[in-house]
Amino acid sequence: MDTKIDTGLGEQPIAKIMVEHGLKPNDLVSNSSEQITHKMVSRSVKGRRLNLSIQYKVLRALNKASGKNYLLKDIFNY
Repeated sequence: MDTKIDTGLGEQPIAKIMVEHGLKPNDLVSNSSEQITHKMVSRSVKGRRLNLSIQYKVLRALNKASGKNYLLKDIFNY
């Protein structure tokens, strides 16, 4: 039985949102009050499957950096 989970889900909507606001991964990392890394942000953009707690950390950092109030469904399509 093959239980392999597809981890490469393609570019996520967060990539477009970051471009619209002129944000770089460093902007999210520096605006976060939580422990997130550049690698987490990079994986978010590329569509690597992240656990829910990391998704929420990235979401909160994006909301703080952009001044908007996005939801998880707005930035991830999985």
